Amino acid sequence: MAKHTTQAPVLAMTRVTDTVWQLRAGWDGPVRAGQFFMLRGWQGKDPLLGRPISVHDWGEDWVDFLFEVRGEGTRLLSALEPGDTLELTGALGNGFDTDLPAGTKVALVGGGIGVAPLLGTARALRAAGCAVTLFAGFRDEPYVLDKFEALGCDVQLATDSGRFGHKGFVTELLNPTDFDRVLVCGPEVMMEKIARACLAAKVPVFVSRESHMACGIGACLGCTCHTKNGPRSTCKDGPVFPGEVLYE
Repeated sequence: MAKHTTQAPVLAMTRVTDTVWQLRAGWDGPVRAGQFFMLRGWQGKDPLLGRPISVHDWGEDWVDFLFEVRGEGTRLLSALEPGDTLELTGALGNGFDTDLPAGTKVALVGGGIGVAPLLGTARALRAAGCAVTLFAGFRDEPYVLDKFEALGCDVQLATDSGRFGHKGFVTELLNPTDFDRVLVCGPEVMMEKIARACLAAKVPVFVSRESHMACGIGACLGCTCHTKNGPRSTCKDGPVFPGEVLYE
């Protein structure tokens, strides 16, 4: 994969929660649902590497990223302001297949910040005429669910606290046999449980993995994961994998 890096303007920065931010950057290149970019928005050598952030949504001349501040790199990204310049490398990865027949029933399952790559995915699926249900799990107060509802998605919510939606795990809400396909992103434990339930029910399931990575194009092997076909790079061979490749 050719490595395409550009200097992009920051168009907007919105604080979504105490730790979650939405960044909009100028971008007019191709993007597919479930892909990611390497982002670098600071001067100097530290941190040395960019941060892999999944695409939240996109349009003709912009791309959105929804991310959680977890360390110095994401803290620096959250400090960007409109008019600043952001280094983008991408779009990278294989993404989700959204070219499905109209009427296909698709479940999207997101845990916490794992909902980030599912919005653009939902938009593409709805444009194809698919019926989309989002199953979202959060510790407490949810965020960005109104965007899915605006697309015509059915939204099912679970929270650990029980203040919103079902009290418990999002894995308790999904019946795989109600759907033709299931797409998942979130904590590893959640994704494995969903994937194994889908595989047992013989429902196709696709999992978007998160991993620390240095290059984003499969050269450094820093994001290698185990699959039934041997070691694979999350960035180049993923981040989306068929469930049976990871869990069978």
